[in-house]
Amino acid sequence: MRRAAALIVLAVLAAGCGTQHAASPPPAGSDPGQTRARPGPDPGQTRVRPHPRPQPRPKRAGVQVTVVDGDLGTRVGGARVTIGRHSSVSNRYGVARIPLLHRSALVTVASKAGYGTRAVRLAFATHPKSTIRIYRRSLQWAMYGAVPQRTQAQTAIRLRPPFRVVWSRGLGSLVEFPAVVADGVAYVANAEGTIRAISMRDGSVIWKHDTPYGKMASSPAVFDDELVVHGMEGHVQVLRRSDGHLLWRYIVGSPVESSPVVLASGIDVFGAWNGVITALDLKTHRVRWRHYDGCKITSSVAAAGGTLYIGDYCGRLLALSPKTGAVRWSGSVNGRVYGTPAVAAGRVFVPSSDGGSLTAFSVGGRRLWSRYIGSYVYSSPAVSAGRVFFGSYNGVFYAVSARTGATLWERATGGPISGAAVVVDGVAYAGSFAHRIVGVDARSGRVLLDFPHGQYVPVAGSGKRLLLHGYSRIFAVERR
Repeated sequence: MRRAAALIVLAVLAAGCGTQHAASPPPAGSDPGQTRARPGPDPGQTRVRPHPRPQPRPKRAGVQVTVVDGDLGTRVGGARVTIGRHSSVSNRYGVARIPLLHRSALVTVASKAGYGTRAVRLAFATHPKSTIRIYRRSLQWAMYGAVPQRTQAQTAIRLRPPFRVVWSRGLGSLVEFPAVVADGVAYVANAEGTIRAISMRDGSVIWKHDTPYGKMASSPAVFDDELVVHGMEGHVQVLRRSDGHLLWRYIVGSPVESSPVVLASGIDVFGAWNGVITALDLKTHRVRWRHYDGCKITSSVAAAGGTLYIGDYCGRLLALSPKTGAVRWSGSVNGRVYGTPAVAAGRVFVPSSDGGSLTAFSVGGRRLWSRYIGSYVYSSPAVSAGRVFFGSYNGVFYAVSARTGATLWERATGGPISGAAVVVDGVAYAGSFAHRIVGVDARSGRVLLDFPHGQYVPVAGSGKRLLLHGYSRIFAVERR
């Protein structure tokens, strides 16, 4: 028994020694008195995955747009600048800052009360600080006569002699009627029917449109993004202002000398040699109405107070309804009416070419007075501050009272005056066949300008620059 017990004890001791020799030494730094846990999930516990780190939001790339008055060169505060869904208002320095996700070439729209809205694609990728120019409506010269009343007076432009010439541009042939100016571009036609768009900044030609078999004796007119052109070949053409592309054409069937007047409803009203007065809808391209006058018409339409006024070769002034063309009243002068009536302060002033006169009517049709000059009065009158200005083939430039017709002053120009008189900033201008333009202080009659180029209508312009019209060349001038 003792021997058996001893053998059992020896066996147990031998087993313990064998196990110790088989075990690996504990890793350095571990506690030899601690049991190592095997890796693996604890069946009694839910494993929680860590949340992903939030990605930083992309930074907005801000752009800066400076709004500038395109005519005056001054910065415009309070203008709304819009790029897609983002917009901002320019500060007193004309600067609007807009946050964008990405900078690229984007259409940018700028607008402000009293200015035309302008949309331009700006290259923000290369120019994150860009400029957009907008134009004050009151400083434009969008039609013959400056305004629908055809007063030939631009009352907002502040620019008087002395002048200096900043550029000039030859136009290839006779320029009988003046340029119109809008948004920094002058649109002018020559007698051969070539229309040019010319930069007011440097005189460069932006585009040129040639009218096949064309002949022109009228000014175009600006209508939104279009240019309306009347031609002696008997067509109305509507061009795209940006590039001169012909959008559509209406065939009148008779020569048209009448310059366009575009009413607020988008209706162009004009007369033609065949004696027909037409109201053409520029939006639908359809005729709204026609009035068959029966006498040749070269006069342009004046629009004022809900009535249209136009003269004819039968020596009549017609007052028409703008909606139907119906005659409201008519008045006679002592000869045919070549030029365009002017409407101001409740009066209509009508020139008569072979009658050699200027006649005033009330807007209700009452004859007020007539001035007989004894020489052709082709010249359309200009009206400003209670005075009427017109020229005659006797070479005299007249200022008369709008109320009575009495002469206030007269100035010899050295040659027949055929084109319209024009008034800008208290200076009355006339061109003559002596190839000169005179500028006369409207109040005193003192000559302020004697420019050595001229022929027909003398002046148009916008903002800080006027265009003086020679026989076949225009001159951009500004204050010296």
